[in-house]
Amino acid sequence: MSFAVRFVVVLVLFLPTLSYADYLGNQKTQAFIDEMVEKHQFEKAKLQKIFKQAEKKESILKAISRPAEKRLEWSGYRKIFLKEDRITKGKAFLKKYQDVFDKAEKTYGVPAHIIAAIIGVETRYGQHKGSYRVIDALSTLAFDYPPRSKFFKSELEHVLLLANEQSFKPLELKGSYAGAMGYGQFIPSSYRHYAVDFDGDGIADILDNPVDAIGSVANYFSKHKWRTKEPVSFKVSVEGDAYRSLIHKKLKPKHTLAKIKSAGVSVPDTYELTQMAKLQVLNGANGVEYWVTLQNFYVITRYNHSHLYAMAVYQLANELLKK
Repeated sequence: MSFAVRFVVVLVLFLPTLSYADYLGNQKTQAFIDEMVEKHQFEKAKLQKIFKQAEKKESILKAISRPAEKRLEWSGYRKIFLKEDRITKGKAFLKKYQDVFDKAEKTYGVPAHIIAAIIGVETRYGQHKGSYRVIDALSTLAFDYPPRSKFFKSELEHVLLLANEQSFKPLELKGSYAGAMGYGQFIPSSYRHYAVDFDGDGIADILDNPVDAIGSVANYFSKHKWRTKEPVSFKVSVEGDAYRSLIHKKLKPKHTLAKIKSAGVSVPDTYELTQMAKLQVLNGANGVEYWVTLQNFYVITRYNHSHLYAMAVYQLANELLKK
């Protein structure tokens, strides 16, 4: 085999690796860079330098195609987040930052144990905030994941704006495979819209500052219409088959408690029957479980659009209240 032929063979074998080396040569990236220059007056050379170092990650594409919320039943999902270690560390986290939680609850009307549970589910109270470079995660999903490319392209725009606003270095930001960051795992748009400077030092830092993170999670819930001192969910029993017609996949409450009760569901008389609710059926470790979820449960799903996630947060929060 001549040298020329060997060179061509090697080059062909190596081309797939070269195509994944960085995103600068990607046509979609070039179009995105041009948009950022025109729309936000970014320097083209700086963006080119960033995307020259951004890498496609196959592990990210695999992870987003198999989220736990879609592949697990409640019995398996619950085991992940209701372990004794997470509960013990949550109680310690609440105790350590008790004054901050009290301030957040007073300011935003969101219970301390709900805020703590969110941070506990997301990052084990800041212990596991993600090891992916955010620029890699968002570039991969924006340019190589068609089902949600529009959403992640928007988040890529937000992270670059965020980096400018907060003087972050885009290539140094770390987070989840979906580009979420910090104690509460805010995606870039949520960081820009809901992060607050809760300790008054002039910086809204949810990446490394638990005080700002606590205030920011509370602010997020407040902005999504958390109802102070109202319940979240309660377990029920059912009689007959009429309740089946009320079961639906939408996360938002669709029926009044009165209607749910009239279908053979054991709604206690202590609840206002005119409020909107949802009948939730879960496959638990000991069989089928029936729950009624209310407006505040729906608010938790605004953080992560999954009824399993919201139930894990709610039940972890209840565990954190126990002595």
